[in-house]
Amino acid sequence: MHKGSCLCSAVTFEIEGDFCAPDACHCSKCHKQSGHFFASADVARHQIKIHGGEVVTWYHSSENVRRGFCAVCGSSLFWDPIHCDWIAVAMGALDSPTHTKLKMHIFVADKGDYYDITDDLPRNEQ
Repeated sequence: MHKGSCLCSAVTFEIEGDFCAPDACHCSKCHKQSGHFFASADVARHQIKIHGGEVVTWYHSSENVRRGFCAVCGSSLFWDPIHCDWIAVAMGALDSPTHTKLKMHIFVADKGDYYDITDDLPRNEQ
C-alpha cells in the first residue's frame, strides 16, 4: 500500500499494490503545470482510492488528457488520460518511501534551458 496527499491534505489517496516505475516528463505543458519537469507513475484505476476528490480541480490540457490539482493548496496530483484504464500520480505527492526509481525521461527536446539531465536513464526526444 502506498499513500499520498496534496500539501494541505485536503486530498489524500491510497494505491493498492505496486505501480510502474515513474518517468520524468520535460514537455512544456508539464513545465507550466509543475514549475519544473513532472515525475509521475502510472497506476491502474482500480488500484487507487482518492479521498477528498470533491476538491480536485480538473484542467483539460488537451482533448484526451486532464490534469488534477488540489483546489485548496494548488498541488499538482494527477495526469489523467481520460480514455485509458490508468492514471498517472505525481511522485512528489507520494509519501516516502516509494521503493522505486525513475525509469526514463520523456520529451527531453522540450526541457528547460536552466538544467541538465545528467543521469544515464533512457531518453525520448518527444
